[in-house]
Amino acid sequence: MTAAQALERLKGLGDPDAARGALRYFKTGPGEYSEGDRFLGVRAAPLRKLAREVDSLPLAEVEKLLASEWHEARSVALLVLVRQFGKADAKWREAIHRLYLRSTARVNGWDLVDVSAEYLVGAYLEGRPRDLLDRLAGSASLWERRIAVLASRHFLKRGQFDDTLRLARRLLGDSEDLIHKAVGWMLREVGERDTATLEGFLREHHGVMPRTMLRYAIENFPPEKRRQYLKGEGLSP
Repeated sequence: MTAAQALERLKGLGDPDAARGALRYFKTGPGEYSEGDRFLGVRAAPLRKLAREVDSLPLAEVEKLLASEWHEARSVALLVLVRQFGKADAKWREAIHRLYLRSTARVNGWDLVDVSAEYLVGAYLEGRPRDLLDRLAGSASLWERRIAVLASRHFLKRGQFDDTLRLARRLLGDSEDLIHKAVGWMLREVGERDTATLEGFLREHHGVMPRTMLRYAIENFPPEKRRQYLKGEGLSP
C-alpha cells in the first residue's frame, strides 16, 4: 500500500454533501481558523476503518498522506501514526514523534489535534522532561498550543494534574476560542478525577478565565454551583 493508493480509496468514500457541510462546520471561510482547508466528505467511522486497514503503511508514505491537501487524508495519516505508536518499540516511537513535531503545520484542525496529541506527544513524554509542553504552549501557532493542552491529557488520566494546571494558567489570556475550549475541557477532566483540585484552581482564577473556558470547566457541577462560578458569588480564593 502507498499513500497514493490510500488516498484513492479515501476519495471513493467521499460524499459531496458531507464535504459542503464540513466546510461550514470546520470554519474554512476567509479569516476563519481553517481557512482554505479542503474536504472529501468522509465521516469518522469510515476514516477509522480505513486507518485500521492501512496501518502498515511505511512511515515515508504516512508522511506523504499527512502532507495532503485533503483534511481526511491528514486525519487517516494521524490515526495510522497513533496505531503504529501503540505497537512500536522505542526507536520507532522516536521516529513517529519526530515526524509529528515537524508536521504540526499539517495538524491544522481541532479534530486532528484531538486524535493525536495525547498519544504522539503526551505518551511519548512519559518518563521524560515535559518542557516541550511549555514550548508548544508558547507557540504562535494555535494548533501547537492546542497540542500542548491535549497532550497533557495523557498525564491527567494518570492522576498527574500539574502539567494541565500549569498550561491552563499560562493560557488564561489566550485570544483563541479553540484554546479556551481545550483548556476548559481538560480542567473539567481534572475535576472528574479530583473536584477539590479543580475548585482550588477555579477559586483562584475564575475571575479572569474566558467565559467559554469557565463554562467548559464547570459543566459537570450542580446548577447552583455553576451559577455561583458564573456570577463570581462567594468564591474567595
